[in-house]
Amino acid sequence: MNFSVDTNTSIVLLKESFKTALTKNIIVVALSIIISYINGVMVHTFLRHEILNEDPRYMLFIHMVLNDIIQLMIAVTLHVLSYVFYAINVSFCCLLLMIAIFCTQSTPLYLASMAIECYIAVCYPLRHAQICTVRRTYVLLALIYTLVALPALPDLILLLALDPLNFFRSTVVCVRETVFRHPILQQKKDITDMVFLVFVWFILIFSYLRILMAAKAAKSDSQKARNTIILHAVQLLMSMLTYLAPVIYNSLLYMFPKYFVEVRFTAYLIVQILPRFLSPFIYGVRDQTFRKYLKKYFCNITVHNRNVSMSI
Repeated sequence: MNFSVDTNTSIVLLKESFKTALTKNIIVVALSIIISYINGVMVHTFLRHEILNEDPRYMLFIHMVLNDIIQLMIAVTLHVLSYVFYAINVSFCCLLLMIAIFCTQSTPLYLASMAIECYIAVCYPLRHAQICTVRRTYVLLALIYTLVALPALPDLILLLALDPLNFFRSTVVCVRETVFRHPILQQKKDITDMVFLVFVWFILIFSYLRILMAAKAAKSDSQKARNTIILHAVQLLMSMLTYLAPVIYNSLLYMFPKYFVEVRFTAYLIVQILPRFLSPFIYGVRDQTFRKYLKKYFCNITVHNRNVSMSI
């Protein structure tokens, strides 16, 4: 069984055969395992090499990877639970949603931070090492967590204040609209999302234009830096799909009521899975330094497996 949320936060039941539901869940779980493995290799490579874990650029990148891992785990867990149990305990659902909200809001800020680091590297190359230090990177990460927590925690406080305790013992379909259902929380969410996205887009556009002007003034080629900022923008557009998911679902439900189950599943893969899959390739594999250590890792794995097979 699956569900969708309409504009009035009511639940539309969508029945599927056991074979279809099982196939969809196998696809989602299999993709999540593959993506988590790729991201796990990124994290392992980062931790194994000092040249990476003391570089602010890779520190920001790997925190975004960890953020993607957690966000993917929550998304897949909620997807599977929606088929297995349909409705789950409100308190447990609230915990999962708070983690998902925290991760979703963090992604644009990581992208903005990485764009600023790229801007400093190109426009102030002689001061880059002084400005972008490990200590300041940790301060920046703490600031990101604070900026994300400040708008998220009041949602939980208002929920505790406005709803009776019995509500937290009940079961609901675990989507944001059924837990944080008060209009004031929805309005606050819309304003927060708008502020975050406008802020990040401003930083990306500002960084791109400054890099472009610096390259022209120095008569140098900063194509790689410009491409990096463009990739940040592409990743931001993909992360924005999360904010637009309810609109996309309801629009598709209106246009294709007979095929919404299939379209909704495809939309879920695009919104929740695809951005997590592309991040390692956009930022990790594309980077020459990171790619070099990744090659060493896979070469070592290949040699190890060959030695094991020969010994057997």
